[in-house]
Amino acid sequence: MTSKRDALTDRPLHVGGHIGGRPVPLDGAEIEILDPTTEKTIAVLHEDSVENVDRAVRAARAAFDHGPWRKTTVAERQATLMAIHDAIMAHSEELSELEAINTGIPAGLTRAFHIQRAAHNFRFFAEYIGQAGGDVYTQEPGILSQVTYEPLGVCALIGPWNMPLGLTAMKIAGALAFGNTCVVKPSELTPLTVARLFEIIGNGVLPEGVLNLVNGSGQVTGSALSAHSGIDMLSFTGGTQTGANILAAMAKGIKRPAMELGGKSANIIFADADFDTALDAALLSAFMNNGQMCLAGSRIFVQRPIAGRFLGAFEQRVKALRIGDPLVAGTEIGPMINAAQRDRLKRYAASGLGQNATLLAGGKDFEGFDRGFFAEPTVMLAPDNSLAICQEEIFGPFATIQIFDEEEDVVSRANDSVFGLVGYIWTRDLERALRVSADLRTGTVLVNTPIIRDLRTGFGGYKQSGLGREGGNGSRAMFTEMKSTIIARGKRSLPRLGLS
Repeated sequence: MTSKRDALTDRPLHVGGHIGGRPVPLDGAEIEILDPTTEKTIAVLHEDSVENVDRAVRAARAAFDHGPWRKTTVAERQATLMAIHDAIMAHSEELSELEAINTGIPAGLTRAFHIQRAAHNFRFFAEYIGQAGGDVYTQEPGILSQVTYEPLGVCALIGPWNMPLGLTAMKIAGALAFGNTCVVKPSELTPLTVARLFEIIGNGVLPEGVLNLVNGSGQVTGSALSAHSGIDMLSFTGGTQTGANILAAMAKGIKRPAMELGGKSANIIFADADFDTALDAALLSAFMNNGQMCLAGSRIFVQRPIAGRFLGAFEQRVKALRIGDPLVAGTEIGPMINAAQRDRLKRYAASGLGQNATLLAGGKDFEGFDRGFFAEPTVMLAPDNSLAICQEEIFGPFATIQIFDEEEDVVSRANDSVFGLVGYIWTRDLERALRVSADLRTGTVLVNTPIIRDLRTGFGGYKQSGLGREGGNGSRAMFTEMKSTIIARGKRSLPRLGLS
């Protein structure tokens, strides 16, 4: 236990919104925030009403229409983004511990990845806008065609609970970089680090109304934000069904959606792969972040010649994973976010058994603690790809393994999914890697590497995994309007209508 957790238990935080640069009075409906390790209340979230959401959108609209932000120079926006980067890094230890307490994700990961990534987002977009430009075309005789990218307007940004600061910061940094104003809503399950970021930034870093925060449930605050007529776009990261509901609400106003939704990513391991590296990576891609990742490579396909060896080694390693308090050094798997997610894992294990899958490890609560939402990391050998455990996103430390013989068959099975976010390929055969990559219906393909995101490329999915891409050019497309200005380079000879 740490003094930070003890302090939160003794005196829970009270978390509210920020509108126009000022905290919102803490008078909304109260939502308890539990530490998933101890099940104790560590914060009370005060839900922003429909009226508060309207105030936040109006503040962002006024700041966009009449404030200085959208007309700032690139150098000014770069300085602001770097100031936010530096503020996050100055508070990185505090933020990493707070994120671990709120999410249950091991502090070693929040420290090394979550908070570093949150800060890097601001640095990346500061650098990107210093290099990205428009386009000029001169192919038409006598015509200069100029393409520029202008701020879109008021951006509603709804973040997820599994990497709350890092993924929400991605949206904030991208929107601000291109001159937009924002209304941010973090998940009601994990609002603490995003709320702390607003406190850290404070007044003076951004003009009034440029960055606003609302908090609350999806049903109240989220619905009010997604349906508000004053927003110009909405970027959401989360579950596919919630994304569909948001799209339905936005369709009435013809607003621009950007959706990074679910995944059930195939991790294909061919017999010629570097066995030890592929094994290590399979464990990482299935169980890192407590398995609560949209890009988890949790649907593992192993070619038959190495299947027996892989199954034995994978099962042994999974059973040896260190489960525990996320604040304790060396913990590899922490608790799940809440009891509902823990129970969801157990239901899927029972479903797999009912469909003739073989349970290799886990499938039940972890019994090492009296309290906390701990589940044993679970592995099941599936007879085919049609099982619910192979088709539906479980969002927890749960991996399925299927055995395959031929390349054509595994590609067909990998694509047999309503999702298309990420695909993983392990082989020493470069031609095969390129061939399979071309055939996979996913937004990202990772070859001989576990999870990695290069912000220069776009990240997003095919099919029900989303709409749009996040990262350099993808975020520019998401957060700007493309304008074409066509200029005559000399006097044009035109038909003269109406003259006899």
